[in-house]
Amino acid sequence: MTPLGHRHARAELRLARLTPAAAALLRAARAAAPDRGVVVVGGTVRDALLERPDADVDLAVPRGALALAERLAAGLGATAVVLDAERGAARVAGPGLQLDVSDFRAPTLAADLAARDFTVNALAVDLDRLLAAGRAPIVDPTGGLADLRARRLRPAGPGVLDDDPLRALRGVRLEATLGFHLTPAGAKAVRRAAPGLARVAAERVRDELIALLRVAATGRAVRRADALGLLTVVLPEIEPMRATAQPLPHRFGVLEHSLRALEACDRVLARLSALTPFGEELAAHLAEPLGGGLSRSHVLKLGALLHDVSKPETRRLVDGRIRFFEHDAIGAARARAIGERLRLPERAVALLERLVRHHLRPMHLAQAGEVTRRARLRFYRDLGPDTRDLLLLTLVDAAGVTGVSPMAVWRRATLIRDLLRGWTDAETAVAAPPLLRGEDVMARYALPPGPVVGHLLARAREAQDLGLVRTRDEALAYLDSSDGAP
Repeated sequence: MTPLGHRHARAELRLARLTPAAAALLRAARAAAPDRGVVVVGGTVRDALLERPDADVDLAVPRGALALAERLAAGLGATAVVLDAERGAARVAGPGLQLDVSDFRAPTLAADLAARDFTVNALAVDLDRLLAAGRAPIVDPTGGLADLRARRLRPAGPGVLDDDPLRALRGVRLEATLGFHLTPAGAKAVRRAAPGLARVAAERVRDELIALLRVAATGRAVRRADALGLLTVVLPEIEPMRATAQPLPHRFGVLEHSLRALEACDRVLARLSALTPFGEELAAHLAEPLGGGLSRSHVLKLGALLHDVSKPETRRLVDGRIRFFEHDAIGAARARAIGERLRLPERAVALLERLVRHHLRPMHLAQAGEVTRRARLRFYRDLGPDTRDLLLLTLVDAAGVTGVSPMAVWRRATLIRDLLRGWTDAETAVAAPPLLRGEDVMARYALPPGPVVGHLLARAREAQDLGLVRTRDEALAYLDSSDGAP
């Protein structure tokens, strides 16, 4: 029986409830600590009690956290990173391990815990006692154990969210990951603290945003963040989207459409296996890491939310019709600016920018009627390895137009399936070495280096990828012809 099942019994944490990796980290931390007084705190205790143990570890010490992190990193062959020099907080990170250690923020452990974010994180056990006896009593000065039983999130004390407004965003993330609910007073505290997010370092906001992108129901969490006044502080570009209506066939304004596209993205990612016969291939592709804890699937979610970010500024009324001229190109620049402002990794920013820039391409192909081999090739060439990401964005974008299930869209999405099917062949063709080099073209036409040479090489390459030429001589002959001539 877990401590949560004993309302009146003395609550304790058993070492056996931690993962072997977490227990090994605790032993290493004890060996590196010259003084007594190290405590296991926060999410480590909370998650063990909830029977969702994690390999990551959170520790607190009366003083000397930064020095302890350095010693521990040296012993583990890991890296110590200072998170907050003023408050004495550091992270020890390495392959398969993460340990956070911080100085007490108050003279006593009880006061330190009461200064933390939420009561369910204001729990601690003594490290020495836990390792020596295999169990240790839980220090709970704020009623966190009762809140765990009730599955509620309550600030640990008055003003703790205002002290660090990032905690307000963390509350939404904890709701999403734990399945808990903010109390009415807790939700009010989040709303009050929300404007302060604008003063929080971009890197810290980014980390919480990434954590939201990693949960299964990101769309629901983002809606919650919006309802609590957080989303528009993190992404001020959201507010104009809220007020921008759209013409038929859209049923919703720009923001509601984008939120529905994000929710559709969550559903697709949860059911990739249903996208036969591409499910396994797509799952492997979307799992590709882009740095900073982000994968392609996470950037796809961000693309679903931001693909129409520039519709408000491009909205025009032309001959009685609402139009959004160049919202894809302008939106791509806006998406890049957002990614850079949030200090996202460059690979993630580049993918986000490309998704927004090209999100109309499949629709334009569909409107053209028959998709020619040349049009297909140019589509694959322009999107490259991001082709599949864009086609999935097209799927969830279409679902968000009327709110229909993305799986219903998939069943009738002939063009999307066709383009997914052709990607492998296109990838093989593009990977083949070029038949012509710049020297070949310059010698043939007595040209100096410059844009004309590049243009001719591009024409020859396209002919090669289309299978129109197979040798160097055929490529030069193609350029000599009216089809290939500049």
